[in-house]
Amino acid sequence: MGTPMARHIAQKGGQEIVVYNRTQSKATDWVAANGGRVAATPMDAARDADIVLSCVGNDDDLRHVTTGPDGAFHNLKPGALFIDHTTASAEVARELNEAARSRQAGFLDAPVSGGQAGAENGQLTVMVGGTESDFNRARPIMENYARKISLIGEAGAGQLTKMVNQICIAGLIEALAEGINFAEKAGLDIPLVMETISKGAAQSWQMENRWETMAAGEYDFGFAVDWMCKDLNICMEEAKRNGARLPMTEVIEGWYGELQDMGGGRWDTSSLIERLRRAK
Repeated sequence: MGTPMARHIAQKGGQEIVVYNRTQSKATDWVAANGGRVAATPMDAARDADIVLSCVGNDDDLRHVTTGPDGAFHNLKPGALFIDHTTASAEVARELNEAARSRQAGFLDAPVSGGQAGAENGQLTVMVGGTESDFNRARPIMENYARKISLIGEAGAGQLTKMVNQICIAGLIEALAEGINFAEKAGLDIPLVMETISKGAAQSWQMENRWETMAAGEYDFGFAVDWMCKDLNICMEEAKRNGARLPMTEVIEGWYGELQDMGGGRWDTSSLIERLRRAK
């Protein structure tokens, strides 16, 4: 995700960019294609930077690149702004907001939705937690790779909104998987069925963009099962804290675990239909 997002900033924003990746060859390849400089550590990448952006895997990864031994926060200068696009917990967002404030710097938790295609096309949706002044400062940067940017509330609100997003997506994908599987069992013309119902109340982004690959049993077109399992686990942990009931999400989280057991951890999330097809 970070590769195309940084490319949009370089090409559209005309910013001077320093890049760091834990796999250094990826950073080297990016600089060869887009210009800028490779940093040896996150701390090096943040040196003298006005704005620092991150997009990593999970809470532990995020702590490593921010407050870890070589973390960016050690070189976060007063007045700098740190924007995090990782899908992580609201807890770590609040923790890093406090850490940034203690250094007289700003922090925004700004997870994104839209997948790899949205990142490549500069059409991501960004949900942001933080102060209005930091948000207004960050918006011109984020507009390089996003089509919708919303300040939801204080620190952590961006991550909480991403949890809502993932809860809704999980339910939509399972419903679509069951619908397509039912149509297959009933011997219906799948393309005709999907073309028809996609013009009615059943329409969704998932239906428009995934029914064909789901029907074909092709699962290499989007967000990986491993990452969805991580995200839904974050949702369940937050629900324990706030008292929300997520009965459907809990079940679907388990079904994604079944896909991992099948060896489908790198399949995209639409592969929920595969467990229906393989059911005894």
